[in-house]
Amino acid sequence: AMKAAVVVFPGTNRERDMALALGRAAGGGAKPAMLWHGDADLPAGLDLVVLPGGFSYGDYLRCGAMAAHSPA
Repeated sequence: AMKAAVVVFPGTNRERDMALALGRAAGGGAKPAMLWHGDADLPAGLDLVVLPGGFSYGDYLRCGAMAAHSPA
């Protein structure tokens, strides 16, 4: 089965929707790991890492610029 992870950043959204879609795509409903953006280490054996899009705080907070400096 596919082993996936979804990186969660402050200011983004849709990570739960992505996790649900990845679980369905994995065949057995395997839930992907949800990784906080501040974590520098990824779980071993991942086949896929997803950075979901969207935002909840608006463009004026520059969520993408903040994400560019995250350890993940």
